[in-house]
Amino acid sequence: NGWAVLSFLLPELLGAWHTNSSQQQVLRGWRLVGNLAHPLVFHPSPPPPCPPFRRTPKFDQADTHTAFAYVPFCLPAERVFASLPQVERGVSKIIGGDPKGNNFLYTNGKCVIIRNIDNPAIADIYTEHAHQVVVAKYAPSGFYIASGDVSGKLRIWDTTQKEHLLKYEYQPFAGKIKDIAWTEDSKRIAVVGEGREKFGAVFLWDTGSSVGEVTGHNKVINSVDIKQTRPYRLATASDDNCAAFFEGPPFKFKFTIGDHSRFVNCVRFSPDGNKFATASADGQIYIYDGKTGEKVCALGGSKAHDGGIYAISWSPDSSHLLSASGDKTAKVWDVGANSVVNTFNMGPNVLDQQLGCLWQKDHLISVSLSGYINYLDKNNPNKPLRVIKGHSKSIQCLTVHKNDGKSYIYSGSHDGHINYWDSETGENDSFAGKGHTNQVSRMTVDETDQLVSCSMDDTVRYTNLIQRDYSGQSVIKLDIQPKCVAVGPGGYAVVVCIGQIVLMKNQKKCFTIDDPGYEPEVVAVHPSGGTAAVGGADGNVRLYSIQGTTLKHEEKLLEAKGPVTDLAYSHDGAFLAVCDASKVVTVFSVADGYSVRASERGRPFSSLFPNSENGWHWLLLQCRHTNAVKLQVMDSCLCQPRVSLNEAREMGLVLLWPEGFALFPCHNLVNLAIT
Repeated sequence: NGWAVLSFLLPELLGAWHTNSSQQQVLRGWRLVGNLAHPLVFHPSPPPPCPPFRRTPKFDQADTHTAFAYVPFCLPAERVFASLPQVERGVSKIIGGDPKGNNFLYTNGKCVIIRNIDNPAIADIYTEHAHQVVVAKYAPSGFYIASGDVSGKLRIWDTTQKEHLLKYEYQPFAGKIKDIAWTEDSKRIAVVGEGREKFGAVFLWDTGSSVGEVTGHNKVINSVDIKQTRPYRLATASDDNCAAFFEGPPFKFKFTIGDHSRFVNCVRFSPDGNKFATASADGQIYIYDGKTGEKVCALGGSKAHDGGIYAISWSPDSSHLLSASGDKTAKVWDVGANSVVNTFNMGPNVLDQQLGCLWQKDHLISVSLSGYINYLDKNNPNKPLRVIKGHSKSIQCLTVHKNDGKSYIYSGSHDGHINYWDSETGENDSFAGKGHTNQVSRMTVDETDQLVSCSMDDTVRYTNLIQRDYSGQSVIKLDIQPKCVAVGPGGYAVVVCIGQIVLMKNQKKCFTIDDPGYEPEVVAVHPSGGTAAVGGADGNVRLYSIQGTTLKHEEKLLEAKGPVTDLAYSHDGAFLAVCDASKVVTVFSVADGYSVRASERGRPFSSLFPNSENGWHWLLLQCRHTNAVKLQVMDSCLCQPRVSLNEAREMGLVLLWPEGFALFPCHNLVNLAIT
């Protein structure tokens, strides 16, 4: 139910979120596209142009009977709060570093995420890949980034402009690109991976002309690196348990290194070029001469780690090496002395396995199987300086709430995790204890400050937002998988399940409608609490009156143009917005007996809210044509557009707040945008 209307509209957030256009709001894991600082400023003449829009909305001179002529909205791109890295057990996760030392980058889904290493709340996202991105690396000049995806496409794009304009695109081979390396002059690129006919290529960055051949392996190449000083050398690591050494340019195979007994996961040259290291699933790290490829030593003697090693990273002065292992530790090695300087114990759980690492300036970073990004503390190896948390799977639902004077966002993901985010700082964490075990389908907050969530694990959970702890909280086990939940005053909650509607009061089931004669999909409860509207797959909305501990079906039937995908009452209860699979949004006037007030075609979903200052209702509509998405803010009474924003990415759940903000996850729904 990704294409959904969310009715979590909290007017008390107005004060906390009302800002001017020059201010910056920050959310970790989400994209802040802008704000609507003055959502109802009236202009008697055509508005000034808004640079962030690809086209400026037209001023309608005939639109004089509406008490306003034009509502000027500008949606400038400001900041991004990114998702966690997308990780896979037993697979190395490459973390790229900025040659200037300011940023680091990684991938999740079709996104490349760039984050400030000193303040990771500052981030940017590149979303132009058509397929899942595996690796991204800065050019040594710092002006470009090369990123490769599972289809074998390599995109080279600009880092100096917000638009991240594409410079070149190549397909070095057909298959997953697993690693990328640049020469120090930023003119040559080596790419390796799971090609069908070949496993790697080396070429000029601006023409694509070959400058050598990557041979010597008979299985997938996992890693590649190029010596950053002349004479150039190139090294690769493969699933055939071997590393290979090349001289060039043009790069030619010199010899194979067969010291490892299992998959070689990573190879890296030291910054000064004097040495390179290989790390393997056999738990060993070998050091070689950077110019000749001769073996120097094995770190730690027989074994460097008790588990497989997935990543290594050199210190800026080339004297130390950071390693990340499946034995749930990361280690710092003094290469010259062949000794361990620090051992970082990351925890006892499987999710504490370390899959990636980066040493940049004074920062030592590792990536856990959980996706968490750990800032390691050399002075306290048992506790990281900080841990960056968030979602690594797609966000399925979200809601907002104010707690102790602070505004928080609550997000539920495909893997059952619920995170809460401080809307001012972007700091986030998950609830303590064991929560949902499957996808969180819908969330809302009731009048007692309980987070009410339903999941594909067949449960509805009530979680106290003060304690933020699952343990000891109420869990209602349902007979059938729930799809949607809505709450009302008086302790009521209505849950829509597969072929069933359940009424709950005070966290207990009190009434059930089995086999209602249609397939219910979504539900919304009127703010007064007396009526529940249920949208069905048959294209109709049915109204139920809540009478004590029962639901009574009212005879009135509201017709949509297709299967109902979601619905929402406006905050004041004056309107009900319904969207359907036929891409029609219909607004019903509650006071007029649910008569049709307006209808708009071509948008798959909407969200409706009243402006608290003058009573106008606004509808955010979204239209998706293949990968192009258009957002429109509309006057729901007249169904006329007021502003539009085009984005060349897929977007999902939309949440509107009365003060004029639109909150939505973007692209693969792991990142969130605020407009």
